[in-house]
Amino acid sequence: MELHRHLFISLACVLLGFGILMVHSASITSWPTEFERVYLSRHLIFVALGLSAAFIASKMPARFWYHAAPHLFALTLVLLIIVLIPGIGTEVKGARRWLRFGGYSLQPSELAKITLVLFLCRMVVDRQDVLHRWFSGTIPLLIPIAVVFPLVLRQPDLGTSLFLAVGCGLVLFFGGWPIRNFVVAGVLAVPAAVGMLALKPYQLERITGFLATWTDVGTAPYQLKQSLVSMGVGGISGNGLGMGWQKLSFLPEANTDFVFAVVGEELGLIGTVSLVLIWSGLFVSGLMMLSRLPRDSFAKIAACTLLTQLTLQAALNVAVVTAMVPPKGISHPLISYGGSSLVISLVTLGIVLSLANDSDSRLAGD
Repeated sequence: MELHRHLFISLACVLLGFGILMVHSASITSWPTEFERVYLSRHLIFVALGLSAAFIASKMPARFWYHAAPHLFALTLVLLIIVLIPGIGTEVKGARRWLRFGGYSLQPSELAKITLVLFLCRMVVDRQDVLHRWFSGTIPLLIPIAVVFPLVLRQPDLGTSLFLAVGCGLVLFFGGWPIRNFVVAGVLAVPAAVGMLALKPYQLERITGFLATWTDVGTAPYQLKQSLVSMGVGGISGNGLGMGWQKLSFLPEANTDFVFAVVGEELGLIGTVSLVLIWSGLFVSGLMMLSRLPRDSFAKIAACTLLTQLTLQAALNVAVVTAMVPPKGISHPLISYGGSSLVISLVTLGIVLSLANDSDSRLAGD
């Protein structure tokens, strides 16, 4: 286990260091000023905050997360409500998702990626014996989900809502929810998903624009076209670190959502494949580290869910940048310039390390 733990931490540090390098490179503009150093210095501040929080989280006993889950979830609900209040929540491009404190901001929906998972894991462990039943086992689990989703959709943030839904599905999967229930839930979810798209025309335009990328690239969304151009000109070995030109005001969100495209342009296929392999190594070493935990324990369910969720976010970002899925503003964990996202990603890794040390067979209530 210690070998896997050390490998897990080492790969996480490699990703974090690589992210610092790429944030600085992707922040370079066509008119070099102190702009790049400002982004790098702020990013380093978030790295320091995230590492400090992750270290504290990793030292907490696994039982702490079981008992703290309801309180952390309640705090997240309060923040999700507050952020929607005009004058308190900050609105950017029609979306009110941030709480600003001085020069820094907090995105409560990012916090929900952890707290909702922990709370549902506690509920699943407490209902293991009746989890296969709909009314006594499954329906109670829908209550926290039904409370969080409308608040996140109201911001609006459909992408994060869907991502939270994936996290909830992972909790149920690792918790042993019957496969037949997944099939039934999937069939019932299709009309709801179609309805949400129909109510938001701009989201439907994203779908049609994405489809146009593979049929008529001339009518594809601008950011996708520029992303594919960036990936294409990089070739096998890339143009060299810091030598990319698409980031010079051509590629939108070059140091955040589309930083993977900058990796492709400057480091080529070798760089992008290497990044994917490092993420794969982190995921596999994490699962190996958690393999000794009892399958039905709170620690195993929560840690596997958080680790898988973080890895899926990285995979989804790669899929968006390479036009494999419709465009959605989602950062690349540990690689993109970040505030809330970077700190939450590091805390997630800290919690996984904490849960990996669990010595309790189930971590049910006292």
